Amino acid sequence: MSKTTLKDTTPVSNDFPSTIVRATIVQASSVYNDTPKTLEKAEKFIAEAASDGAQLVVFPEAYVGGYPRGFRFGMAVGVQNEEGRDLFRKYHASAIAVPGPEVDKLAEMARKYKVYLVTGAIEKDGYTLYCIALFFSSEGHFLGKHRKVMPTAMERVIWGYGDGSTLPVYDTPLGKLGGAICWENRMPSLRTSLYAKGVELYCAPTADWSKEWQSSVMHIAMEGGCFVMAACQFCLRKDYPEDPNYYFTDESDDHSPEAVVSPGGSVIISPLGKILAGPNFGSEGLVTADLDLGDIAKAKLYFDVVGHYSRPDIFNLTVNEKEKKPVTFVSKPEDDSEPQDK
Repeated sequence: MSKTTLKDTTPVSNDFPSTIVRATIVQASSVYNDTPKTLEKAEKFIAEAASDGAQLVVFPEAYVGGYPRGFRFGMAVGVQNEEGRDLFRKYHASAIAVPGPEVDKLAEMARKYKVYLVTGAIEKDGYTLYCIALFFSSEGHFLGKHRKVMPTAMERVIWGYGDGSTLPVYDTPLGKLGGAICWENRMPSLRTSLYAKGVELYCAPTADWSKEWQSSVMHIAMEGGCFVMAACQFCLRKDYPEDPNYYFTDESDDHSPEAVVSPGGSVIISPLGKILAGPNFGSEGLVTADLDLGDIAKAKLYFDVVGHYSRPDIFNLTVNEKEKKPVTFVSKPEDDSEPQDK
């Protein structure tokens, strides 16, 4: 397995006290249709990151469970077929329950290697799947999850929609930790809700390697006055199963096992708009940077989007954080009165 480690080598000023957090993105592919091996692979990367002093480790979108790039699941308007149903059955089998044994394993990895851990995953809640981000503390506690509120395009066929009940920002010793998944990062209201919660360590697991995505995460870092860790998978054609229902999503005609399907592009950006590490468009590996949290105050001197640079007399955002359930059961109150003799 080819691995590349990219690091920020800029010296940190010692002129005033500062808090330094070493953050590492793991840019790697899932082991498609094999969640146990995906977790084994994750642990190897976490161990490597921790040995280099990482305090925060971030994995890409759908790392646990797999991002089904190029699969159509037999879908077209007015069309259904057994091949597509069988693909979904396998994909559902690779997803994880939250809470569940895989969550426990990830929590144990976070505890064992003493890192805060954020990873993309596919959650199964009954027979509906959700694209999620899982958050763990360095003590091995499962902090919670964020469900992607808006799947993009064909993702809507296979993933459900999150609601406002999973938009967390966690107050940790490293800083306030939160984030959003892939193109929901383009949603201004969602970003603003995270800024209002004070996010400082903004994790952006993604499946997008485009130059436009690089522009988006640069904008988010400067708009939110936060550090952005944008984590993308690096995948080759051989990382996906041999299946006649798999299609390339781009113009490439290269069907060789070594053909690059997802080139990565993981990057770490400061609140001042400086690229601290990455982007890596060439291989699996680690992207690491030392984050000086003092840069947040420097950035917000000029622009605090939910503070002095806001105009609440003109613009106001209301966020509904209630969980939305399709079925609610209400029990009738029990009648505790004694039966009356007639």
